[in-house]
Amino acid sequence: MPPFLAYDDKGPETSHRLPLVLVHGHPFDRTMWSPQAAEFSADRRVITPDLRGYGASPVTPGTVPLSRHAQDLEELLGLLGVDSFVLAGLSMGGQIAMECYDRFGDRVRGLVLADTFPDPETPEGRRDRGAMADRLLAEGMRGYADEVLDKMVAPYADPEVKAHVHRMMTATSPQGAAASLRGRAERPDYRPLLARVTAPALVVVGADDTYTPVADAEAMHAALPDSRLHVIERSAHMPNLERPGEFNGALGEFLRAVDLLEDWGHRPQGLGSPVPPDRG
Repeated sequence: MPPFLAYDDKGPETSHRLPLVLVHGHPFDRTMWSPQAAEFSADRRVITPDLRGYGASPVTPGTVPLSRHAQDLEELLGLLGVDSFVLAGLSMGGQIAMECYDRFGDRVRGLVLADTFPDPETPEGRRDRGAMADRLLAEGMRGYADEVLDKMVAPYADPEVKAHVHRMMTATSPQGAAASLRGRAERPDYRPLLARVTAPALVVVGADDTYTPVADAEAMHAALPDSRLHVIERSAHMPNLERPGEFNGALGEFLRAVDLLEDWGHRPQGLGSPVPPDRG
């Protein structure tokens, strides 16, 4: 059976390094991870799917909850024969990564949560997401993309990065974006889950992110039993594109530590020794 999701699968299929699965945010697509796929696919398998309703993946109108996205990823990884991996997600992708951990966390050897937060939606937030879903269906994506561009990436970001982010947003299906907005409004509280995470975790955030401020990242860092926190200066909500060198440096260090534990034959319970967590 062919996979439902469109995806890129780069790098060696057989490697002693753990595969890296990257989950994009809203309203983007898998090209959001281009700098990371290019960096890490030289020596490990890197899988970047387009979520349902985004990029080249089919659109499901109505409501698509985070649990549906997580199920799609579980099915894709099963079809690709990926049994254990490092899972990374940004923004909505981070919340989907948390949902994935809740569903099949025994397969997740490392968890990367970038510019995201675990709290459930507030009543006001549910109303706002519903209203935005209605607006996107009525008006399309361009007006929304114009309005939020300087919050997605910092106003001082590289013009090529801004153009890439704007292209992703305007290319997204309004029906797909609206369905995920409605589904995200129904998300559960992931804060209790964080305390149960046994895999090592990396929390990353842009210093100038107003959607998910540094305080949110600090709270996740404190809740996770074994995590390191990395704040990336001069970036907003998408530091992986705004400051790819620094983002890749933090992610690469984390991947090496998790690989080392895997090489020793241990189910990662913490980075501890020999690479102590960076409490930055």
